[in-house]
Amino acid sequence: MTVLAIRNLAKAYGGVQAVRDVSFVVAAGELLAMIGPNGAGKTTCFNMLNGQVTPDAGSVEFEGRSLLGLTPRQIWRLGVGRTFQITATFGSMTVRENVQMALLSHHRRLWSLTALATRSYADDADALLARVGMREQADRPCAVLAYGDLKRVELAVALANRPRLLLMDEPTAGMAPRERNELMQLAAELARSGGIAVLFTEHDMDVVFTHADRVIVLSGGELIAAGRPDAVRADARVREVYLGTGDA
Repeated sequence: MTVLAIRNLAKAYGGVQAVRDVSFVVAAGELLAMIGPNGAGKTTCFNMLNGQVTPDAGSVEFEGRSLLGLTPRQIWRLGVGRTFQITATFGSMTVRENVQMALLSHHRRLWSLTALATRSYADDADALLARVGMREQADRPCAVLAYGDLKRVELAVALANRPRLLLMDEPTAGMAPRERNELMQLAAELARSGGIAVLFTEHDMDVVFTHADRVIVLSGGELIAAGRPDAVRADARVREVYLGTGDA
């Protein structure tokens, strides 16, 4: 089932065409990687999907509903989660409290922040933390966590909204090689078991070609290749503009 459908998406800044006529779809349970050199248009494309940037042309549909004109918060409410290249957690709060905050928002109870003192949704938070391998660190402040663990907490926060689509912007940036593969394996398992569509950007090609079901490649704002990882890796144009002419 198609969860996200992008058609003829375009965005220009002055005379610079950041994204030009980009189309692709993401299915439930699928991991789609979006790659390309710096300046390819990946961030602009991501931000248009999340409501942070308004496209000049094209359509963005989530489960058949247009997302154009909606704010990031409205899009989040519909079931679109996002993680960021730089983790966005509350350092002074515990790991559990960070997830509780997301659950309070999901249940539209942010007006009652005192609920944290009574441990509202603590069991739900612990269950999410167990899914990402962070249950044993639930009582630690996020400020003292290793970076890889922060990425896992951020994933639990995103899952608190029960997303059907998860946008992951450079999910393994700043992580050690082993942590990168562990996080993406976890994301893949969660996506497939929960039927979550995942779109992620990534510069680590080992991560991309190991974990993605399909890959799309942007260059100069245009979509230049799409398909299974092996086919994309072997594409002559992709090798020329991004992977290089040697062995990928």
